[in-house]
Amino acid sequence: MQLTLRVDIGDGPEDVTTTLWSIVAWERKYKTKASDMAKGLGMEDLAYLAFEASKAAKKVMPAVFDDYLKKIISLEVVSEDADPTHGAPDDAS
Repeated sequence: MQLTLRVDIGDGPEDVTTTLWSIVAWERKYKTKASDMAKGLGMEDLAYLAFEASKAAKKVMPAVFDDYLKKIISLEVVSEDADPTHGAPDDAS
């Protein structure tokens, strides 16, 4: 599962894409599995995924998740790919 999230923390909206690391961090924090995402994600889940994905992308972030959460003006899912390998170029061609 890979999500592209559009988040605005006051500097204008930016897109961030989840990585394996950000999803595993979410699983660890919330004691759940990525397969449970199909049941739906709450706003805190999305915010945490955006927080971890932004840190992984080396964006300047507050050190504490709650401080990041307080700054969010808007947050939305732009796209999701249940199979991140779908559509990958075929090296055999």
